[in-house]
Amino acid sequence: MLFVLTRILGKRQISQLTFFEYITGIALGDLAGTLSTDLEANYLHGVASLLVWFALPFGMELLTLKSIRLRRLLDGQSTALIQEGKILEDNLKKERFTADELLEQLRTKSIFRVADVEFATLEPNGELSVLLKEEHQPLTPKHMGIQVPPANNPQTVIIDGEILDEPLSKIGLNRGWLHTELEKQGVAQQNVFLAQVDNMKQLYVDVYSDELKIPTPQNKELLHALLKKCQADLELFALQCTQAEAKEMYTDAAGSIQRVLDSITYLLKR
Repeated sequence: MLFVLTRILGKRQISQLTFFEYITGIALGDLAGTLSTDLEANYLHGVASLLVWFALPFGMELLTLKSIRLRRLLDGQSTALIQEGKILEDNLKKERFTADELLEQLRTKSIFRVADVEFATLEPNGELSVLLKEEHQPLTPKHMGIQVPPANNPQTVIIDGEILDEPLSKIGLNRGWLHTELEKQGVAQQNVFLAQVDNMKQLYVDVYSDELKIPTPQNKELLHALLKKCQADLELFALQCTQAEAKEMYTDAAGSIQRVLDSITYLLKR
């Protein structure tokens, strides 16, 4: 009964519980423990208590969806601890947060210099959210003006040596393709613990034997090398050609392949 009630209340993790939800969880657990161990207690009274403590937070959740004030009262508000690289000491005292605790929270996010932080706020669940200064943020393809195609989730196609047909069909592949790829890597299906296919249709295999070394798929590297070879051959033809029209044609073709290489090299090398 306790499991059913908590499932209905939601899937929020322990680290994300608010104070109200934390108190409610303790009350429900204490009632369930008393009900299951106190032989002299009235069973129906215990069930009624559980239902009351279920109805209270469930009703509060519905109310907080419509009321900002009630949501702030029960869940609390975030508190800025660092703003524009400056630690707000008054807010630290308000939240009873020491400098050591602040540095510890920053280190858990791989930040060791307060000067690198633009903004940091303490969330109601006790988690520290941090925004680095612009010059210290990780470089992304957008910063470099590179358009990145949407990444699809890798599909798991083999688990414990058993082929999963549904994930294969989702990416337009079949068992024949899978068996061919396994043969290329010299792996038998029954020896595969886990196999996944990424959005570039490359198969990654993990086998039961940790001593067995599986070659890394080279499809992308081979395609990159082939495009570079084609581009180099066209440039060579252009240099050897004596007719101006043919020379220009080969030069333009080599330039076209070079532009393709510039746009997809980051995909083929990642």
